[in-house]
Amino acid sequence: MPNVLPSWRAALTARNLCQGDIIAYPTEGVWGLGCLPELGQSVAHILHIKRRRWDMGLILVASKFEHVEHYLAGVGDEARSHLEKVWPSAVTYLIPDNGVAPMWIKGRHHRVALRLSAHPVVRSICDHLGGPIVSTSANPTGREAAKSALRVRQYFGNDVDQIVPGPLGGETGASEIRDLMSGDILRQGG
Repeated sequence: MPNVLPSWRAALTARNLCQGDIIAYPTEGVWGLGCLPELGQSVAHILHIKRRRWDMGLILVASKFEHVEHYLAGVGDEARSHLEKVWPSAVTYLIPDNGVAPMWIKGRHHRVALRLSAHPVVRSICDHLGGPIVSTSANPTGREAAKSALRVRQYFGNDVDQIVPGPLGGETGASEIRDLMSGDILRQGG
């Protein structure tokens, strides 16, 4: 898939995220909602419009290991090596929380959900930010995840500040979720 997000648009999106905006963007298999993970008020807004409980936790997505190094501190060499072989991909891993993740990201859990994405739009945004963004499916809880920008707008109207253009990747649904330490698959990927 070619890089479909011009540099100027990625830079503008990054600037808007830093100002607290909520974005919708294409991922590997579904549209996602995102914001900066350290902005609790923006995260709370996403949870509100999705009607999602805070204690469920959220995924963070990035483009480079250096964006998530502080979350990986304390992960052993073997587990780290496994991540380096698998990422970037449409596989999200639950990583033991080392105290870095805010409670509104990890929820009630003792793990943090991380993914290094192979999607060019996600990578462009994260590269311009120099860090991860929140990634949760663009749908109200209990509804089918959006597969188009039009569905995002139908679900959320003006509650989303920006819809970042681009196609979905080659997956048919949300990312697979695996526990890094046990290898258990908690959600099958699309």
